[in-house]
Amino acid sequence: MDHNYIISALENNLSVFTSLLRKSNPDEYLYKPDNQSWCMLEIVCHLYDEEREDFRMRLQTVLDAPYKHPPMIDPEGWVLKRDYIHQDYGLKVNEFLTERQSSLSYLKTLSDPQWTNYYEHPVLGNLDGNHFLTNWLAHDYLHIRQLTQRKYQYLQHMSGNDCSYAGVW
Repeated sequence: MDHNYIISALENNLSVFTSLLRKSNPDEYLYKPDNQSWCMLEIVCHLYDEEREDFRMRLQTVLDAPYKHPPMIDPEGWVLKRDYIHQDYGLKVNEFLTERQSSLSYLKTLSDPQWTNYYEHPVLGNLDGNHFLTNWLAHDYLHIRQLTQRKYQYLQHMSGNDCSYAGVW
């Protein structure tokens, strides 16, 4: 596994997220195509919490204290518990981007980490450093796709035009 490739991709995604998230207006970042979908504000709040409390924390735990269980998380429950929809969008964007910088600083300080250290998850089995690093990048890609889709949906909604001429989503 090429750990440097993944770390470099996480760093590249900082620019992608910056481009997708900055300079959005309230109509755009609060837009939801339906009641089950998250708006951009909820997505960025999720990214911020996941950056701090999931991927970086779990990777640190498994590398520094293998076999120790990291704290429980509830990413889907946090949407309501942490009142994502009423957060300050610009502040959350900046907090997420700052946390990503902190994560990158942490990753760049690792010297010969034991990527195969793991803890045993009661349902998912042994989760090691390779698992968390790979899934961190995969999580980025899923939310980059989600943010891009939300922007596409907002464009179609705001313009009142069918965008299928551009291609089928």
